[in-house]
Amino acid sequence: MKFKAKHLPLWCAFCALLIPLLTNAAELKIMSAGAVEPGVEIAIHQFEKSTGNKVTIQFGTGPQLRERLASNQVFDILIAPNALINEQLKQGRLQTGISTYIGKVGAGITVRAEVPKPDIQNVDDLKKYLLAADRIIYNKASTGIYLDKLFTQLGVMDAIQSKVIRYDNGESVLMHIIRGSGNEIGFGAITEIKLFEPKGLQFVGPLPSNVQNYTSYDAGIVATSINVEIAKNFLMQMQDSRLNGQLQRVGIE
Repeated sequence: MKFKAKHLPLWCAFCALLIPLLTNAAELKIMSAGAVEPGVEIAIHQFEKSTGNKVTIQFGTGPQLRERLASNQVFDILIAPNALINEQLKQGRLQTGISTYIGKVGAGITVRAEVPKPDIQNVDDLKKYLLAADRIIYNKASTGIYLDKLFTQLGVMDAIQSKVIRYDNGESVLMHIIRGSGNEIGFGAITEIKLFEPKGLQFVGPLPSNVQNYTSYDAGIVATSINVEIAKNFLMQMQDSRLNGQLQRVGIE
């Protein structure tokens, strides 16, 4: 179909409206710990819908985040465990006075969806199930480091050591459980377990309260970001998601 001259004024008016929208839209780059992925994805969806800005995000474990930070990757927001955020603030890599508390995530217990759900209410129940399990699966990151100490304190590490399988990240742990066999038990961030439930997991529950381990997560804006005001807007969206209970529903307390 040929473009008719009489349509030119209408076309020009349309372009005049479209160009500001295109030029004002920004791309916000986020680097985030994987344990808070479900909550961050909620905030991203709402932020993109309400602002028209685009968000690109990389998730990773604590060690992976450190590697990316060391390689000077360009991004606007860092969402990470509180200790890493404080470290970056001290090094001057994040803007001071802007960091935002996201929430805390506890460690949870999981088994395959088709096996009977174990009743683990207290530490004695946990010890019995660990000793009875065929394999015990957890990661090499902060959760796994804590579990090593916990199982040693509970006096079962020597007995279960040969049954322990560890992976670099939480996703690999959960995929092992989903594809596994026999009487296997897995451990990971509650948020990640809930995220994988539709794929073949069942969430047994959190670690017993007297041995629970929480990791707190904060968000900070990179000192060199060119999208500071947009980044602040996103952090406000994260706060809104936390305050209205959306983050709690995916396991971020």
